[in-house]
Amino acid sequence: MTQMPAISLAAVPGRRKATIELAQEIEKRGFSGIYGPSLGDSMALCEALALATNEITFGTTIMPIYFRQVTDFAQTASFIHEVSDGRFRFGIGVSHAPALKSRGISAGKPLTDTRNFVEELRAVPRAGELPPIVLATLRKKMIALSEEIAEGMVFANGARSHMKASLATLSPAARDNEDFFIGDMIPTCINDDVEAAKAVNRKTLTSYAMLPNYRNYWKEAGYEEEMTAIERAVEAKEFDKVPALLSDKWLADTTLFGSASAVREGVEAWFDTGVRTPILVPSSANGGQMKAFEEMLAIF
Repeated sequence: MTQMPAISLAAVPGRRKATIELAQEIEKRGFSGIYGPSLGDSMALCEALALATNEITFGTTIMPIYFRQVTDFAQTASFIHEVSDGRFRFGIGVSHAPALKSRGISAGKPLTDTRNFVEELRAVPRAGELPPIVLATLRKKMIALSEEIAEGMVFANGARSHMKASLATLSPAARDNEDFFIGDMIPTCINDDVEAAKAVNRKTLTSYAMLPNYRNYWKEAGYEEEMTAIERAVEAKEFDKVPALLSDKWLADTTLFGSASAVREGVEAWFDTGVRTPILVPSSANGGQMKAFEEMLAIF
């Protein structure tokens, strides 16, 4: 493999020191980046990575913009940017209504709120130089906004067959600009038992299928039938039916699973779509997060 993917890493309570050590191992193995999801405090993790690693690029994918005050975000992002010598990418997004509701936050209009957040962030006085900003994207208006106001874009659970159509929203200049971040977080399960690996990814993505903005994106990507059936099941409160409605074709388009060679070939296919930074999100059919990373490191 000529190009290495990046890896998604979260620091779970009780395993935070082990996570930093794992990050150092990921850097040693030559992966192209480490990106923290909105699970846990990925800003804190990035601060640690700035000091515990030397060369690898890292960032948040993503930090929900409503969780902190803009001034606080600006100070922390600038600090990490400065002490890491510019290796940090500040990935931001609006998150999802259920996640916000659990914190007593109500979401506004995604495009307007994102635009305002970036403007306010850049206007914070005495914060220092800011890192490149990467927007969480799914549909075309947010993709266009990422080129207009940011230095990159990142999908989560994007459809590989639809990615070229999505990236066509960008100008050729952005698509060809190596410094413009184009990433996608891809649920990945490595196991020779393909059915077991598929079951793990299906479980991972069931919660996303419950979210209207994801269903709208997957409809745009050509999965109208599956998403309409899921909507009916959700309306009828028949939530147990949802996993079975996620077709194998859809699963193979949005996730990576199976043998080591199948996953490696899948990563190459993702690079071929124009995604410069495929971010593998490891799960295991044989254990927890640390087992998943053990399996992941073994195949590259």
